[in-house]
Amino acid sequence: MKKTYVITGSTSGIGHALLKAFVNDNTVFAGYRNEKYASVLEKTGAIPFYIDMERKDTVAQAAAFIKSKTDKIDTLINVAGCVVAGVMEKIPVDSVRKQFEVNTFSHLDFTQRLLTLLNDGKVINISSMSSFGIFPFVAPYCASKRALDILFNAMSVESGLKVVSVKPGVIATPLWDKSVELNKDAIKNCSGYDKEMKYMVANARKNGKEGLNVNKVVDLIVKIDSMQNPKPSYTVGYDAKVAEIVSKLPQSLINTLIKQGIKTKISSVK
Repeated sequence: MKKTYVITGSTSGIGHALLKAFVNDNTVFAGYRNEKYASVLEKTGAIPFYIDMERKDTVAQAAAFIKSKTDKIDTLINVAGCVVAGVMEKIPVDSVRKQFEVNTFSHLDFTQRLLTLLNDGKVINISSMSSFGIFPFVAPYCASKRALDILFNAMSVESGLKVVSVKPGVIATPLWDKSVELNKDAIKNCSGYDKEMKYMVANARKNGKEGLNVNKVVDLIVKIDSMQNPKPSYTVGYDAKVAEIVSKLPQSLINTLIKQGIKTKISSVK
């Protein structure tokens, strides 16, 4: 049976892989921010729509556009996001606000505006193993993903809407290189943490090439989409499962383990 999907962040990474997985036999609304991708998405057979997760007006316009084209959404997949990184004592608070606007508030706003089309549908949020909250130097990202999970889980409990959080570990996507570019000024201004920042950048570059294949996430989401009653949360990748286990330890022990891990990893940084 032909279904209707809405996918944000569909121009690269997980979002684009999902688009390719669903577009052949279904109607797929594909969100983009950069105008150059509109024609590319259209050629895949998708219906492109413009949305900038930092701008509330475009969120409203995107929802209105979709409502004008369909009266039902089977699955809304909230993928779009960014990573704000750095040292908490130095990160501008406005950067933290941006993190929450892109990764949390915009998805809540967009979903609320589409609820009337989701009567029997489901929402799948691309969260992260970072939502377990044990990773330093990317605290805004961790917090935004945790907030996304909490807010949408509450919506599910309150309204009965089917909401699923997918928490991948390190996935080989362009997000890592984009995060380095986005945070280059913050990284430069982290005096006193030079080795930590060098390690973070090198590790991000490595993750973008050596992380888990994005199709592992796509395969899981395709499976979740076919389920009548999926679980509220799924982890993908060995590292994500380890992060979930570690997150259940006492906070003092988590802090000790993380500090020792950082010390070990930066010891070879020159």
